[in-house]
Amino acid sequence: MAGGEMERHVMDTNKERNALYPGSFDGLTYGHIDIIRRASLLFDRLVVGVAHNPQKKPCFSVIERMTMIEKAIGDLPNVSIRDFDGLTVNFARKIGAKFIVRGLRAISDFEFEIQLALLNRQMDRQIETVFLATSTEYIFLSSSAVKDVILHNGNASDLVPDYVEKALREKLLKKKGEMPCA
Repeated sequence: MAGGEMERHVMDTNKERNALYPGSFDGLTYGHIDIIRRASLLFDRLVVGVAHNPQKKPCFSVIERMTMIEKAIGDLPNVSIRDFDGLTVNFARKIGAKFIVRGLRAISDFEFEIQLALLNRQMDRQIETVFLATSTEYIFLSSSAVKDVILHNGNASDLVPDYVEKALREKLLKKKGEMPCA
């Protein structure tokens, strides 16, 4: 350092902290909603990215999933919902997100999620993955578990909003004994 001056890094406070919360959201749960609401407090702008995933057989179309999310979080002014296909990191870059938000339920999630985070970091070192621990009441909750509860005629009112439960019942119980979506 010339002349004994210290190099200083000043955070640019004019830059927005934009994040992406990606997922399939095929059966929006209270766990998803919890992560969205909490992440909305951490970032200036949060985009909920609804993935087109050709490897899954969804119960709901992308439009239906986006509508369900909008109904649950429409009161959050800094949150928007967009659909995407392809690599999450490419979509994050496209929308100007510097953070990817992921929820962690259990240690089993961590192994998978850390692999994705490291892969995304390898592809773009400017985008960081931020993990949010799931709230205790939702630690066991997954869309798959909700579908199983509904398929066996259980009560899912503490797991998903009522309109999601109703829509899932219609889809899952349409063909009794046959799983129309996964």
